[in-house]
Amino acid sequence: MTVEQNVLQPGGAAKHQQTFLNQLREITGINDIQVLQQALKDSNGNLELAVAFLTAKNAKVPQLEEATYYQTALPGNDRYISVGSQADTNVIDLTGDDKDDLQRAIALSLEESNRAFRETGITDEEQAISRVLEASIAENKASLKRTHPEVWSDSPNPYDRKRQDNCPVGLKNVGNTCWFSAVIQSLFNLLEFRRLVLNFNPPANAQDLPRNQKEHRNLPFMRELRYLFALLVGSKRKYVDPSRAVEILKDAFKSNDSQQQDVSEFTHKLLDWLEDAFQIKAEEERDGEKPKNPMVELFYGRFLAVGVLEGKKFENTEMFGQYPLQVNGFKDLHECLEAAMIEGEIESLHSENSAKSGQEHWFTELPPVLTFELSRFEFNQALGRPEKIHNKLEFPPILYLDRYMHKNREITRIKRDEIKRLKEYLTVLQQRLERYLSYGSGPKRFPLVDVLQYALEFASSKPVCTSPVDDLGASAPASSTLPPQIPPSTIEQQGPSSSDVPSTSPVQRSVIHKPFTQSRIPPDLPMHPAPRHITEEELSVLEGCLHRWRTEVENDTRDLQDSISRIHRTIELMYSDKTMVQVPYRLHAVLVHEGQANAGHYWAYIYDHHQNRWMKYNDISVTKSTWEELERDSFGGYRNASAYCLMYINDKEQYLIQEEFNKETGQVLVGMDTLPSDLRDYVKEDNKRFEKELEEWDAELAQKAQQEKLLSQIPRAPAPSPAPVQAGEPEYLEQPSRTDISKHLKEDSVQAINKALAEQEDRGPEAIMDMAIKLEYTRLLKLAQEDPPPECDYRLRHAIVYFIQNQAPKKIIERTLLEQFGDHNLSFDERCRNIMKVAQAKLEMIKPDEVNMEEYERWHQDYRHFRETTMFLMVGLEFFQKKSYMEALLYLIYAYQNNKELLSKGPYRGHDEELISHYRRECLLKLNEHAAALFESGDDQEVNNGLIIMNELIVPCLPLLLVDEMEEKDIVAVEDMRNRWCSYLGQEMEPNLQEKLTDFLPKLLDCSTEIKGFNDPPKLPSYSTHELCERYARIMLSLSRTPADGR
Repeated sequence: MTVEQNVLQPGGAAKHQQTFLNQLREITGINDIQVLQQALKDSNGNLELAVAFLTAKNAKVPQLEEATYYQTALPGNDRYISVGSQADTNVIDLTGDDKDDLQRAIALSLEESNRAFRETGITDEEQAISRVLEASIAENKASLKRTHPEVWSDSPNPYDRKRQDNCPVGLKNVGNTCWFSAVIQSLFNLLEFRRLVLNFNPPANAQDLPRNQKEHRNLPFMRELRYLFALLVGSKRKYVDPSRAVEILKDAFKSNDSQQQDVSEFTHKLLDWLEDAFQIKAEEERDGEKPKNPMVELFYGRFLAVGVLEGKKFENTEMFGQYPLQVNGFKDLHECLEAAMIEGEIESLHSENSAKSGQEHWFTELPPVLTFELSRFEFNQALGRPEKIHNKLEFPPILYLDRYMHKNREITRIKRDEIKRLKEYLTVLQQRLERYLSYGSGPKRFPLVDVLQYALEFASSKPVCTSPVDDLGASAPASSTLPPQIPPSTIEQQGPSSSDVPSTSPVQRSVIHKPFTQSRIPPDLPMHPAPRHITEEELSVLEGCLHRWRTEVENDTRDLQDSISRIHRTIELMYSDKTMVQVPYRLHAVLVHEGQANAGHYWAYIYDHHQNRWMKYNDISVTKSTWEELERDSFGGYRNASAYCLMYINDKEQYLIQEEFNKETGQVLVGMDTLPSDLRDYVKEDNKRFEKELEEWDAELAQKAQQEKLLSQIPRAPAPSPAPVQAGEPEYLEQPSRTDISKHLKEDSVQAINKALAEQEDRGPEAIMDMAIKLEYTRLLKLAQEDPPPECDYRLRHAIVYFIQNQAPKKIIERTLLEQFGDHNLSFDERCRNIMKVAQAKLEMIKPDEVNMEEYERWHQDYRHFRETTMFLMVGLEFFQKKSYMEALLYLIYAYQNNKELLSKGPYRGHDEELISHYRRECLLKLNEHAAALFESGDDQEVNNGLIIMNELIVPCLPLLLVDEMEEKDIVAVEDMRNRWCSYLGQEMEPNLQEKLTDFLPKLLDCSTEIKGFNDPPKLPSYSTHELCERYARIMLSLSRTPADGR
């Protein structure tokens, strides 16, 4: 951020050298300050020579293709923030266009940055930003040409894109711009920042601008950011498109490189651009006084650097924006801050004539919004590449910063000394405790209290007088009599007969005790080893000693553990006194990165200060969240996700999150009322356009419905069938031109009629029908109450079984049975025809208010849906067993989605969800491995085929696995698939493969849980009930013979 530097005292040369040291640390990954100082000294301050010296000594410089491939911007490892134009000229940009080696890149960046900045007012860092933005726009345009399902394609139904109530509005990912969404949403939800942007007025003398390229960029971008914020406030859309703001940034610079932007770097430059825009306005409005910039007031603070460099003391005051913190080697945020505030031998700060170097940082002025950059990347010197740090790092929802304030310097130093003393004592106690808990001198060690207990048990065991070997040999039976003595249970447990395994001599078997192959332990064999000779007096003395020693050891161990706990507690409470909890900062936003160093996906957790809850902003998806979910995704150490940027706000500055009030009425202003008039009109126009989309969609649906209604009213020629087909008859009952799905029902009906006739042959058709219905219902009820094996699903045999198990209303079941016996297929003989007519007559007598026909149709539709889901599952499993994974995947996806919908209505509405989930997951994993193998082949055609599999099958399916975060196995599978491809980042490969991998990885990692529609479901074959039951039983039996992991 370009801010006028407040100070500097005579220690400017020391600071200048410190800047070089920090740059060397970042470039080479070497943290030893003495090594860096020596390299800088040997090179006479020449940064290029210093880097050459260090890299030649420590690692090989990356080759051309590696250097150009790994151009993703690295987060600043520098814990010192240089500000002002002086800092800009010292920035080393490793993400530029230069294709030479590392040394030449440094030399050119130092040489060219000054010239470029003087000519254009644009820094190298800004040019790196532009390359990313242009890549994002290009990706967005290219997506329009793709034919496979895209994660970010808009649903044709505008109601799917309609904002629900007052739910926050999301941002559409327009191509590798999840970093943009995460940052913008975090700032937008900071109400004071939102007000500053919305109420920004362009300078009155805008016609005289631009005076340079920076002003040409900043003001149009500010205009588009205002429009974007206004839409986030008042839009009726579920999410809005930020392309225009991104286009402004892209048009400001020109480049052809493609990479995904780094969140902290983008935040840094975004605020820099906004600062410039507000500075133009502030300079216009100043009245003889130095203008105040609200961006500076909001995001910038000051710290005092006090230290010693080569024996000379220095003291500098510097401004800072985002404060960088190292993650590696620390367990929580306070440890990171302590390390960032102290460097080197701090004792030398208080001693005279010391040649040691070190320094302390003390905050003199904290900004209302304090942002920490968590440096989760390190440079691998062996590979010459960046790698992500996945270590766990905890941070609190409330952070007290009193201990880092300059005004508390003396008391903090006292407490730090006390903590250092306690930690030294703690180390001694832990070493002592370890000797008790890991006792012994060999490779295996045990707790001393257990060793004493074992000795006590040995001494107290019943003594024996003979050797255990001699005792066993004396009682061994003769070899000829051994086989008859083996009980039958032993033969069963041993498995294969003696003829199937290599023979073993009887003598060997007689002396070896096998507890898992014998029916019982011989009664004369002692349970434990025991002393052979011990007197009562010896035993009494030994037991007394062992008991006493064990008690002493237990007491010593407990005392050590209590002392360690007390010291830990003392350290934790060291800064809890009243004087050190006066500067509270509340966590406002956490920006999370998932993936590896060179590719990944960003989202944000943002605290809703008025609803007192966490919200997850994942591009177009905005959902409620919890602190537990935030911990899991942000702390690190779990999967590849971890916090990358933390935004804290001063908890005492309520204006940061305070809502606006109407000055006249005192009412809270919400929504459109918070917008200036020009933005209110802009949002209204956009909402009108969206409402028009909704109206056009409704009109289209109404037109289709009208057409269908007119077609249904056209009279048709009577069918040649013996009896008319009832309009409400379910599809799975046999009708002309339909499948013979009801052939099985016809047979069941005839059997029930014959039984009824056998019992009541002299009765009339109505009595026979009642008896037949009663017999059929009794049979179906019995089937519904049975607990069959998985291969026998009685629900497939009859809808009534499905209805009974799911507690359908009695009227629904009765009407279904009447329709079964009223089916015209029963007209093949006189007796059945009479019963059919009685059933049809009873159906006609049912009044509309007796049976809710809409509910009736819903139940039968659900049953058709169940049978369809069964066929999807069955066909998918058949393809899976044939190893036709591409064909199987689509069937299993539709089986899972349909089944999930069914199970939402009741536990017996669908199939085993875990079974379908397992095979869907296995299908994706096998396809992923196949695609990776094709990619590894290096053949252009096979590589393209592998990427087609990933882009058209795997990537669109990942949101389906991630949508339910309780499905741990699915989440692990997604991580496995992503890690499989991320593992290529550390390998050497041809440039064309690197280019394809660079293009593909963001799609794999930038995957939202927003589920999009797939292609039309695959067509299902036509099965009779008998065929369906038979094939289903066959596939389920085959699964039971080959159990799969995870079932």
